[in-house]
Amino acid sequence: MSLKIRLSRGGSKKRPFYRLVVAENTSPRDGRFVERLGSYNPLLPRENNNRFIVNVERIKYWMSVGAMLTERAKRLLSEIGVIEGHSVHETPKKSTPKKKALERIKAMEAAKGA
Repeated sequence: MSLKIRLSRGGSKKRPFYRLVVAENTSPRDGRFVERLGSYNPLLPRENNNRFIVNVERIKYWMSVGAMLTERAKRLLSEIGVIEGHSVHETPKKSTPKKKALERIKAMEAAKGA
């Protein structure tokens, strides 16, 4: 039985509300879970204390037992300082300009400078 700490969606259409839960890997996103660890309301402003509420001790316990965090849960928990910073690449390397495009950019900058 492998466990994950993940978000479970609640709320009505276009008004999302999420619960941070420990669930089995095979259970559906909004289905059965083992324990509820907190809640996340993305509609509240970032400064609001009720935006992300977590039980830190239980999260650390489940992680020590072997529960894995999903990418979104890692990002949210690193924002509030529960776990160490999670590096997220802003843009993929695939989208960086290639050799010819870089040459064109340099040529345009040289033309503007002259």
